[in-house]
Amino acid sequence: MDFSVIANNFKFLLLQGLVGFGPFVGGTLRLAIPAILLGFLLGIFIGLARLSATRWVRMPATMYVELFRGVPLVMVIFWIWIVIPQVLGLPLPEYGVALIAFVIFEAAYFGEIVRAGVQSVARGQVEAATALGMTAAKTMVYVVLPQALKNMVPSLVTQMIVLFKDTSLASIIGYVDLTKAAQIVNNREIKPFEIYIFIAVVYWICTYSMSLVARRLERRAA
Repeated sequence: MDFSVIANNFKFLLLQGLVGFGPFVGGTLRLAIPAILLGFLLGIFIGLARLSATRWVRMPATMYVELFRGVPLVMVIFWIWIVIPQVLGLPLPEYGVALIAFVIFEAAYFGEIVRAGVQSVARGQVEAATALGMTAAKTMVYVVLPQALKNMVPSLVTQMIVLFKDTSLASIIGYVDLTKAAQIVNNREIKPFEIYIFIAVVYWICTYSMSLVARRLERRAA
């Protein structure tokens, strides 16, 4: 084994592939971080819509969740990559395709986590807030969601880790993330064992760091 190939391409693999600084539009973190934030925000609305007593609000949210939880992520990426440009008549860059696909796909999973978290809050908390004269909106914002978020932390972090690893699927449309950067280097150097061991270690370090942060948040919440 010759790991000098890692040293020779270290800057390209980490700066271009992981962070997104380089001649190509890419970066695993550049895709994962906004996808997590936007997917979670959309997931909050979907999760709350799933709990709505109004049928015309609850049913579309339920159909959304069931649709995107029932198809592979790679298929959603291809839908965005092929269908939307044909419908709009405008080409979409690889980053836009990947971000849209990840946000709408992961929002279905985040929505279910939010729904389960809200339902885990004791009914007595809502009744007490209502007895104090709080509106339904204030009860949700100030009483239910803070407690639900504490219960959601393990599931949320697990889904965020899954999303971070799934960003490698964006390479199929040419997005230069860590996996695609490794493919580019391997096509030139023909050192697959060394290169893919290195990016596996990078993925593990990132996901393990996320797990450590989650454990600290859980301890602080407890």
